[in-house]
Amino acid sequence: MRKVIFIFGLLMVCVPIAYYFNKPDDKKKLAIISPIDLDTDVVDPELRNKGRAHFISDFELTDQYNEKFSSKAIKGKIWIVEYFFSTCKGICPIMNEEMKRVQLAYNNDTNVVILSLTVDPEYDEPEILKSYAEEHDAQKGKWFFLTGAKKTLYELARKSFFLLKPAEAKNQGDVGSDFIHTNNFVLIDKNKQIRGYYDGTNPAEVTELIEDIDILKGQS
Repeated sequence: MRKVIFIFGLLMVCVPIAYYFNKPDDKKKLAIISPIDLDTDVVDPELRNKGRAHFISDFELTDQYNEKFSSKAIKGKIWIVEYFFSTCKGICPIMNEEMKRVQLAYNNDTNVVILSLTVDPEYDEPEILKSYAEEHDAQKGKWFFLTGAKKTLYELARKSFFLLKPAEAKNQGDVGSDFIHTNNFVLIDKNKQIRGYYDGTNPAEVTELIEDIDILKGQS
């Protein structure tokens, strides 16, 4: 009888311990997204078959304060990136109202930054972007509105962030180029790799984005 009691007691101790160390990990895993994982219409033809090891290229642009902005200055930070233009009356106002939620969630976190790149640099000069940023309560040093050479902006979109599609019609947001922007936000980790895309007009997906940022922060 003592042996039975001993074995029962041992099981009562060992089983919970074994479960603790072998229980399934319920935490969401964020994949590293590469060009081969995406629709071909947003990826430069040269990169469409590229597998792993895709990193965002370094770049230099100009921010809403007419100051030079270098991606190297935010090295080691988490980025949330979008493409937009200030005269957009369709999805952009919705997207940037949602982006304000992201900013609010990380107002005091210097390791999370927001980058809004224009698809219409001819119009969106720094003073225009500054006014637009102020309308959206953009925090200096947190939310950067960026302009620059169209070639640079579009190469980044097609070869780094994969956030532009070829324009299908002039009434779909075309700004006089061969591209339109999407409604996606893209999440970039501290290693400059893509970890997720989110519909910036969908509050539920933006909430998911905020949760995924927390996951990345927990991995640092």
